[in-house]
Amino acid sequence: MIYRFWAGILALLLLRALPAGAQSPQTRPLQRALAQATIDTSRVLLLADLAATYRYSRFDSVQWYAQRGLVLARRIGYPKGEGRCLSRMAILLGERGNLPQALRVDLQALRLNQASHDTEGTARTLNQTGLLYFALDDYRPALQYFFQALHLYEQARTRDTSQLISVITNLGASYEGLHRYDSAAFFLNQAWAFTARSRSVHQSCWGNPAPYVLREIGLLQLAQGHREAALSFYRRSARASLPENDQRSASRAYQYIAELYQARHQTDSSIYYARKALALARPLPFVVGVMRNSTLLTQAFEARRQPDSTLRYMRVMLTAQDSLHNPRRIKQLDAIGFAEQQRLQELETERAHLTERLRTAALLTGLGGLLLVSLLLWRNNRQQQRANRELRELHEQVSQQARELTAQRDSLARTLQELKIAQSQLVLREKMASLGELMAGVAHEIQNPVNCVRKFAAISVELCEDVRQELSRLTLPPHEQEIVDEMLQNLGQNQTKIMHHGYRAESIVRGMLEYSQEGSGPRQVTDLNVLAEEYLRLTYHDLRAKNRYFNAALLLRLDPTMERVNVVRQDIGRALVGIFSAALQAVQHRQAEADEDYVPQVELSTQYTAAQLEIRVQDNGPGLTPEALATLFQRFPAGPDASLVGLGLALSHDLITKGHGGLLTATSQPGRGTQYTITLPVTAQ
Repeated sequence: MIYRFWAGILALLLLRALPAGAQSPQTRPLQRALAQATIDTSRVLLLADLAATYRYSRFDSVQWYAQRGLVLARRIGYPKGEGRCLSRMAILLGERGNLPQALRVDLQALRLNQASHDTEGTARTLNQTGLLYFALDDYRPALQYFFQALHLYEQARTRDTSQLISVITNLGASYEGLHRYDSAAFFLNQAWAFTARSRSVHQSCWGNPAPYVLREIGLLQLAQGHREAALSFYRRSARASLPENDQRSASRAYQYIAELYQARHQTDSSIYYARKALALARPLPFVVGVMRNSTLLTQAFEARRQPDSTLRYMRVMLTAQDSLHNPRRIKQLDAIGFAEQQRLQELETERAHLTERLRTAALLTGLGGLLLVSLLLWRNNRQQQRANRELRELHEQVSQQARELTAQRDSLARTLQELKIAQSQLVLREKMASLGELMAGVAHEIQNPVNCVRKFAAISVELCEDVRQELSRLTLPPHEQEIVDEMLQNLGQNQTKIMHHGYRAESIVRGMLEYSQEGSGPRQVTDLNVLAEEYLRLTYHDLRAKNRYFNAALLLRLDPTMERVNVVRQDIGRALVGIFSAALQAVQHRQAEADEDYVPQVELSTQYTAAQLEIRVQDNGPGLTPEALATLFQRFPAGPDASLVGLGLALSHDLITKGHGGLLTATSQPGRGTQYTITLPVTAQ
């Protein structure tokens, strides 16, 4: 009791030491409740709720309260509180741009929420996980998480309408990102109706969601061509964020106003609001807001030909882009999501096996009961001795079968465990092989830009020195001479740093190329369905890392009877990467020139027969001309469509025909797409 008393006094003193301007209206009541709480579990939940009140105004306070709640929850063994505190820490990681780590913490919190049967905590964590994919404009997985969260909130009949409104608004924003404006309007109007009539949104630790709902309605109005209505909603959102001290929402509202003025070519107003938004986003730091507003300011000052301001905001923009859209982090995010899907599949498999074992046990129990009844009947029969002898023989047979089944079950369990270990090793090796191929492509893509950066940086250093010498011949006032010298010195230092980083980037490129130039490995037994699907997704995400606005539908029609075959997995992977790259580049090219109704699609299908197996890749791109199709697999393809296929198909053709004795063919119809077919003989495997 003495420890709790002094802990409460210390917490109250620390709470009073925090600046009042960074609080939301829900902070003070929770601080008073924390100071009066005497039960450790209640203190943990109050610390988690206090962390939530600072989520959009002061990230350091989120870390402070969540960390202390986590330490206390682990000390007293309280998994529900531990899951909620971890969920708050994941919010902080996501807002600062570390999406892979945020996803790891969210998944850890989700397991604790589910283990402690915390329905509302589970729903909140699912909502946060969807927001991570929403930040990368990957709306379809985001929608899956948002609908799961909405179902749990409705199932739990939550009284916290603020969280329910937030999930509904997220659904509307996701459909808005998919350009499905009818669905977006349905959910956003529903969210605003709940906000307007709810009397408890001001009591939630998550605050009033009105700023978020208003600005998303403004975005929908802008998408439908109503600019004045959109501007009105943005201003209402900014005003609604003031009572909540919601600096993130205010920054977002000012950003959208700046973007609208930029579209109107009102540069002064755009710069004014973009600076206000950036000033609110950087102290948090809210990485998405920093990136968007610094991009606006860079473009505005570049149009005005003000290089100093352009360079200053470009540095901020590049730093934020590297934090949020780093390809390595995006691949980590995909790998974490893939591992979570595997874990869920394994849990489902184990549940099915357990159900099957329970059914078997019930069946055996029933069989034992029948045998017992038969034994009692035969004892009362005139042919008692004969019946007893037959029953003994039957019992011996059943016992023998039971022993055999037990031995088979143990053998299968050991085999399954060995297969799981081998599968994890094979998946890791296949990922590393595909990573080498993708690294080679990335290295070739960035090699020329790096050389150009180094070249022009060196020229700029020489030009700075020439300008310095020319200015030394002029007579300038001393203070102007000092300013010019300082500017030239800073410019020269910047160019020197650019050259230094250019050399560093070149060394990284060389390392990537050396890594990717390893030779072929031995033949291994491989599931081609799994291999082809994984390389398709890795190639797609590599292309999206270069163009985050590109999206395509990946259709899978895999033959479930496909048997595992003996192939050189690295060579087959390289061949598939070349084909997938050609198909995805084709649909990307058509998307840039097609109308709004066009949906890029790449279909992967497999077929297995006794004589051969086939892998077909079909795209709905612009198709190839007969001239390009005739030289498609040559080192230097001809025709105006040669740029759509690149040089990777020649390597794919050699790997399939010379390395595995198969065939690689292609058929195309202009305007309807191209189909690539890999045929491998089964007898040769």
